Amino acid sequence: MPRLYAFLLTAAAILTSMPTASAQFGGPPIMPSDGFRKSSPPAPSAQSAPARPALARPGTTSTSAVLTPKLAVVWDSPEPTYDEGTIDRLAAALKLYIEIEARGGWPSVPASLGKLAPGTSSPDIVVLRQRLAITGDVPAAAATGESYDEAVVAGVKRFQLRHGLTPAGTVGAQTLAALNVPVDKRVRQLTASYERLAAQTFSFGQRYVVVNIPAAVAEAVAGGKVEHRYVAVVGKPDRPSPTLTTHITTVNLNPTWTVPLSIAKKDVVPHMAKDPTYLARMHMKLLDAAGGEIDPASIDWKAGTVPAYTVRQDPGAWNSLGYLRIDMPNPHSVFMHDTPHRELFGGDYRFHSSGCARIGDVRALAAWLLQDNPGWGRKEIDAGIAGGARTDIRLTHAVPIAWIYLTGWAMRDGTVHFRNDIYKHDELPAKQFMVSLERPPLTRSFALQSADPEKFEAVSYLDSR
Repeated sequence: MPRLYAFLLTAAAILTSMPTASAQFGGPPIMPSDGFRKSSPPAPSAQSAPARPALARPGTTSTSAVLTPKLAVVWDSPEPTYDEGTIDRLAAALKLYIEIEARGGWPSVPASLGKLAPGTSSPDIVVLRQRLAITGDVPAAAATGESYDEAVVAGVKRFQLRHGLTPAGTVGAQTLAALNVPVDKRVRQLTASYERLAAQTFSFGQRYVVVNIPAAVAEAVAGGKVEHRYVAVVGKPDRPSPTLTTHITTVNLNPTWTVPLSIAKKDVVPHMAKDPTYLARMHMKLLDAAGGEIDPASIDWKAGTVPAYTVRQDPGAWNSLGYLRIDMPNPHSVFMHDTPHRELFGGDYRFHSSGCARIGDVRALAAWLLQDNPGWGRKEIDAGIAGGARTDIRLTHAVPIAWIYLTGWAMRDGTVHFRNDIYKHDELPAKQFMVSLERPPLTRSFALQSADPEKFEAVSYLDSR
């Protein structure tokens, strides 16, 4: 049992005899019935985050329907998921949920709630109200009653947003499953997230980017506030996105895509074995070491082996990277990019990539990254893409970026969030999948599509597991 968990569990046994939790780590008392908000909140101000955030589709700054696909609704708050205080907030949230566990957890919500609509009444609503009140999604005063009224709808929406679900206000299958996750699993999520974060080193800058993989969300942070939050699509469970810290160095317009060896083996070779026209249809070429083109018909694709040539996809609407790529040198060969499959940004489940992160409005993120590059605003980025020429734009100032794996965390306003453990990391020691690139070893290199490639050891994303 982790030392932190054991310590907090012992403390929780004492706390259960008290009406409220005692002082949180590094702060005032917290109230289990109020969603981990401080018992004596400060007076509202223009800088205060709203207790119940507005429903928003982040990253929709473009006016073009082509560039702004339907995006999933995510938590809308100016407070970042990851900053210097995240680990302390995680410890306080863990303490709270251990106390809830010691008090007996929460009731199981009956499946019959899935058939109820707002405005109806049922004895089962009493159970739902009790469940929502324990985690502060409805106030304690609304913990009783059989009516599916506005308070319950608001509480269900808040719960859904905290768990990465579309805030419909009704109890569908995914919401029911999340409501009935036992408290001991939530404690484990917070414990594992704490352990992973404690093992990571990251130099927070004035401006930085964070991708929380389980949430499939990217945040652009400046001056301690989230200036933009973007819906993302990250790695599949069998092709996971790695955790890492590095710097964003370059924005590529109209990039080519050099297919990684692992993807060539899993995807290209089987497709070519079935359909010899696959490479041509995908606008892909086989290139030798000198860049000369090789006839695909000269390869025995049915042998199941990857040919000793480079597979490269031409720029264009068909390109797997879309029209824009963001370089962040790292030993896993992953990066952030556009995609021709924009429909994927509208779902609650956004784990479809081969390790990289696709960004819902990647052009807006690129414009934010290039703020210090004169002559490279959003208009110039759009014009450069429309021109069709491949262009590499080196950032005047590299921007720190962290890909993290938090299945449980707490915001500055005290709201505790959970996401599914899509890669089953919560049962593993953090050191097995955490990597820091503050001082990367300079060994043999691989070429990145940027004006001035960095040198790192070549490691497949599959090796990062």
